[in-house]
Amino acid sequence: MENKNSIYTLTASCAAGLEELVGQEVYDFGGTEVDQARGLVTWQADLESAYRTCLWSRYASRVFIKLRDFPAPNEDALYEGALQVNWVEHLDTGCTFAVDCSISHSAISHSGFAALRVKDALVDQFREKLGIRPSVSVVRPSIRIRVYIHKDHATLSLDLSGESLHRRGYRREGGSLAPLKESLAAAIVSLAGWSPETGSDIMLLDPMCGSGTLLIEAALIYGDAAPGLSRSYFGFSGWKQHDKELWSSLVDEAVEREEAGLEREWPMLLGYDADPRAVAVARNNIEHACYEDKIVIKQGQLAQLRRPAAQGIMIVNPPYGERISEADEAEQLHRALGRICKKELSGWQLGVFTSNPDFGDRMGIKWERTHRLYNGSINCRLFCGVASLLEEETFEWHLAVEPGPDEGIEFGNRLRKNSKKSLKWARREGLNCFRVYDRDLPDYNVSVDLYEKWIHVQEYAAPDTVDEKVAQCRFQQTLHQIRHLFGVRRDRVFLKKRRRQKGKAQYQKQGSRKKMHTVREGDCFLLVNFTDYLDTGIFLDHRNIRLRIAREATGKRFLNLFAYTGTATVHAAVGGAESTTTVDLSANYLKWARMNLALNGFGGLAHETVQRDCLEWLAEDRHEYDLIFVDPPTFSNTKKAGRVFDVQRDHRLLIEKAMARLAEGGLLIFSTNFRRFKMDESIEKYYSVRNISRDTIPVDFARNSRIHHCWEIRR
Repeated sequence: MENKNSIYTLTASCAAGLEELVGQEVYDFGGTEVDQARGLVTWQADLESAYRTCLWSRYASRVFIKLRDFPAPNEDALYEGALQVNWVEHLDTGCTFAVDCSISHSAISHSGFAALRVKDALVDQFREKLGIRPSVSVVRPSIRIRVYIHKDHATLSLDLSGESLHRRGYRREGGSLAPLKESLAAAIVSLAGWSPETGSDIMLLDPMCGSGTLLIEAALIYGDAAPGLSRSYFGFSGWKQHDKELWSSLVDEAVEREEAGLEREWPMLLGYDADPRAVAVARNNIEHACYEDKIVIKQGQLAQLRRPAAQGIMIVNPPYGERISEADEAEQLHRALGRICKKELSGWQLGVFTSNPDFGDRMGIKWERTHRLYNGSINCRLFCGVASLLEEETFEWHLAVEPGPDEGIEFGNRLRKNSKKSLKWARREGLNCFRVYDRDLPDYNVSVDLYEKWIHVQEYAAPDTVDEKVAQCRFQQTLHQIRHLFGVRRDRVFLKKRRRQKGKAQYQKQGSRKKMHTVREGDCFLLVNFTDYLDTGIFLDHRNIRLRIAREATGKRFLNLFAYTGTATVHAAVGGAESTTTVDLSANYLKWARMNLALNGFGGLAHETVQRDCLEWLAEDRHEYDLIFVDPPTFSNTKKAGRVFDVQRDHRLLIEKAMARLAEGGLLIFSTNFRRFKMDESIEKYYSVRNISRDTIPVDFARNSRIHHCWEIRR
């Protein structure tokens, strides 16, 4: 029988990318001849080194001690080789065992059958020597035997860990569908710059903490706590050569070190999550890890993050959006994270773990180093760097000094006059998206909107009395004048043709580029698309309504019906709404709404999106709302339900159903773009109604005073 002074060949498995971390650990645990391969670290050491790895390794998955290796070109050779191991030295007949097998590039192709042949060799040997055999158990066996076959060579080992070392014992449940393994979380924390030597004045922050794993692993590292100390099971517990005295002394040493770590001065470890369920899970896990007095978890949206300390390290694992439907939202959330870090955490160290390298680029931060790591089979990156103070990006239009070409000079002069006045007004009001020309001249039947540094030009169909070639010529003149006045490249000017639409045609895709641009409105960031739809994603004539919603929404439950891209919802959220509910029948527009919310740092249960017919949903919903915005289409035909909505005919029913959901003292804002709309007189008999259309039409749409109608309605 071997003893604790014997030298063994030991192997630790780990997630790809963690080999160097594990290699340094086993070297510190007394290992020699340390060798690394993908997902494996091999070294020579005594039994104490093996035990220390099981007890102290933060990054390894399993620890194996080699019993024998031998040629195994086929199953019979595998059986004969396994017979050469003196199994009686390793387990008793009263013990249970299990055999695991993995195969790489071998003529032996079936891992289950290979494991069975090794099991047969062990059982046959026991029967021959003792006349009785140990039993197989796949659940926590006394010892677990590992078979690894590469080409025509087999290695037999004992799994000293028994089950993966990432199972520390503190986590009762994960806060997400795929929580980080504890070993990977520990690696992320370490590689991001957190260590036992971190100063007590350096805060650790995780603004999207999920189940709290990153924070708990950081606490284990700072407190010099052995991650295996709270485990109740190891694979060596039933091994006949297990040195109980040695193991007990190592456990006593670990307890002393942990107690000493708890007595030192600690930094603040702070976590936030938007989901109250995740907050509850994180607090439960932290309690089981016995760090409830070291780690603070609060519920909070990313958008609400403010600098919590002068110095710190932010380490975060944002949602990946592994499902295609969520990837765009995850991208926008990373944009928000980058913007907020630069604004609130200037000078802090950052560690952002993500599955999509492009997401790191979207954050707008200059990364100092990048680590390739794997979360299961997902190829991920850990981006590390320092947040620099956000310099507010400002863009100003400068109009050409000289007049434009002679062709279309009448339009050019009017556009110049409008633009000078509009730009001065927009700067004064802090506006970035507004209209500068709206079919002012009969011969130039276009509207021109400025969106940050982009120009959106809409051509309206000419009357039948105008020759098509003449109309095309005039439109080209408008483009020449626009490009000359604003001095822009072609790729910053987007063109649309508007005609009278039928049914859903106005909402269908118009092009194929599908590119989103970010613009600002008030304190919000919003996504616009200039190419794929007739409308951009923002109804500019509703600007005043959205800004009012932002002012009204503080602390309120907000409902947005016929929500389109959720721009009003974003204003409500940024304005401090307690919760928002966004209802629309279009999956595309609801996805857009979620992207808009994510771009501003909002998500989770407090900001719900519902894909339903609004009238049907109102009939079923039983919640109350303090602020409701209703902006229905003039006409829509719902094929699935076989129902036609006509705003003039159906607005009374819609308002009544919406008012049934309005809380005491609440406000409903009703808007419609139907120019000939007449409010049903009976509405005023039951509710307090005030026409606020004049106040809600912005200055840049003043000449088109009937572009929409708007009312505020109260009980």
